[in-house]
Amino acid sequence: MSVKNTLFGVGVCYAALMAAPAHSLAPTEAQSDTLKELVEVIEERHYASRRYDDGLSAQHFVAYLDALDPQRMFFDAADIAEFSKWRLELDNAGRSGNLEPAFTMFDRYHQKLRQRLESILASLPDTLAQFDYSVEEYLVIDHSTMPWAEDTLELDDRWRKRLKNQALSLKMADKAASEIPATLERRYQNQLNRLDQYNAQDVFQIYANTLAEQYDPHTNYFSPRRAENFDINMSLSFEGIGAILQIDDEYAKVSRLVPAGPADKQGELKPSDLIIGVGQGKEGPIEDVVGWRLDEIVDLIRGPRNTTVRLEVIPGKGKTDQRRVVPIQRNEVKLEEQAAQKKIIEFEDEKQTKHRIGVIDIPAFYIDFEGYRRGDKNYRSTTRDVNRLINELVAEGVEGLVIDLRDNGGGSLQEANQLTGLFIEYGPTVQIRSAESRVWRDGKRRRSNYYEGPLAVMINRLSASASEIVAGAIQDYGRGIVVGEQSFGKGTVQSLVPLQEGQLKITESKFYRISGDSTQHRGVIPDIDYPSVFDPTQIGESALDNALSWDQISPARFNRYHDYDAILPGLMALHQQRAANDPDYRYLEDQVEMAREARSVSALPLQESGRLAMRDEQESKALLIENRRRAAKGQAPLESLASIDEAIEDGVALAEQSAPTPSESSSQAATENEEDEPNDVLLLETGRILVDSIAMRPDTSIAGRGINTRNKTL
Repeated sequence: MSVKNTLFGVGVCYAALMAAPAHSLAPTEAQSDTLKELVEVIEERHYASRRYDDGLSAQHFVAYLDALDPQRMFFDAADIAEFSKWRLELDNAGRSGNLEPAFTMFDRYHQKLRQRLESILASLPDTLAQFDYSVEEYLVIDHSTMPWAEDTLELDDRWRKRLKNQALSLKMADKAASEIPATLERRYQNQLNRLDQYNAQDVFQIYANTLAEQYDPHTNYFSPRRAENFDINMSLSFEGIGAILQIDDEYAKVSRLVPAGPADKQGELKPSDLIIGVGQGKEGPIEDVVGWRLDEIVDLIRGPRNTTVRLEVIPGKGKTDQRRVVPIQRNEVKLEEQAAQKKIIEFEDEKQTKHRIGVIDIPAFYIDFEGYRRGDKNYRSTTRDVNRLINELVAEGVEGLVIDLRDNGGGSLQEANQLTGLFIEYGPTVQIRSAESRVWRDGKRRRSNYYEGPLAVMINRLSASASEIVAGAIQDYGRGIVVGEQSFGKGTVQSLVPLQEGQLKITESKFYRISGDSTQHRGVIPDIDYPSVFDPTQIGESALDNALSWDQISPARFNRYHDYDAILPGLMALHQQRAANDPDYRYLEDQVEMAREARSVSALPLQESGRLAMRDEQESKALLIENRRRAAKGQAPLESLASIDEAIEDGVALAEQSAPTPSESSSQAATENEEDEPNDVLLLETGRILVDSIAMRPDTSIAGRGINTRNKTL
């Protein structure tokens, strides 16, 4: 995703404004030399082996303009025509270290931004007073696919609608009419105050990064500064909330959550949420952060551990009336909290036969490298922990195992290989091809004991990198069945290259499965699909600009353990039959469909009655699917969405009243607490699918056989 500036104001009367003097920035000699070096390194070492030529120059030109003005709210057609003289010249400029095009285009953007903000602030109260919310008109949510505005008058109209939408959104969020002008004035004044903080390093960061990202989305330029104004990867994983943020237009967008981090454990913050406000403490005022620089938003969110930060968020672009406040206690993400965990799920089949399936949740592929290097016999790692958990579950008499890789964004490649070795006797796990087309294989080279029992692997859209290597290997070997959603699709390997000024993270290799299929772009396709709660157009490698394509190489030599293809039709038929009759599964499908419909909205009504009708329709749909689920379960219907929250609160209070006292046994407490937790309908269905596979292939039922990974030769 391209780095995008966040300082987008909202203004009117722009045509009548005199041109304001711009504070021109100039590149340094070191930046000029760094650009030449970057071009040389990226051409020589990138996996795609692509030259920075006229074609790539044209791409870079478009990407840089999109990075400065992604919603096409500042530049008009005349600006673009003037800049077009550089469309096919950026490659030549780059080789000579000429940064004139970058700084000239940025100066024009910076000047127009200042003019727009000053215009809005000069007339904001009067402008808001003139808005008529009974007029039927619409705001296009995404201007990025629209043509550049023909002239200033068209830009003025785009800004008028944008300001009207923001004012209406605040009104719909029950903001008092007297507070709306002050709220918007603070927002735009804050943005104006930040304009003088721009420097030459900011300009070079955007320009160099948009060039790097034309090769693939994981090739990035990093300036020497630790906190960049336009940094797209800000991790709050240690002294913060455990979230990865990036800039999306004028918002800070949640890219993903760190497993077992404070936000992940709190449960309300979701990927793709947009942060619009930050408050300190349980009751402190919430500061509007729309249009702020990412490093400044991060500074507000970070803080001492055991303190509370409150995030005001909306669930995605265009849904600006659906706001919620998420309180999160800051803390440190500890290795043991990201460690693999086990549990047992129990259920009955249609014949009332009871089944017990072991589940191992793996949030990340971790290893204590320091302990490993110093020879600590008790160092922590994913493989060592999972090895122990498998033996414990087998000793407890489970019929099979489910490995839960949902939301696992990857980690140590070494651990991915070794973990796969817990489920195969020996053989390759992954193939890696370099830019020079050299291929090498990694995996389990020595025969040793392994878990031979029935196995299922769960993945979703956030399962990436190392997770995809494991899931792909299990699928290729026929060692288990893979269920869930199409995985993320990150099948590339990056390394850091120091430059004269800053660093280049460059893609130099690509992952391939032992079948020869790449995990890049396409990811792992599950044997049985589940409804996806994530929008694939927003999340996943295929959603990123310039992602490398999927391809194939020669397969490695390996033996399949079972032919799951032969029983897949039967497994699918049983799964679909259960899904059609399971109220919780149908509820999930209904929620996914409702979210898909909401994402399809391309324009927002600026008529208050139309906006109210849209909100009422969404709330009615949500209430309908909730009551459909309740009716199927024999529960009384609810009268409103507020009743859902009240029911949840009543359930929590009841659980607290009936919670066991400290004097009661820990096993009793665990059992009762598990009953209070909401059902994971997909995990339960995975257990049922695994039981079905055991019944259809009796030879896979080897329950009771544990493993030993001491590399003992058989």
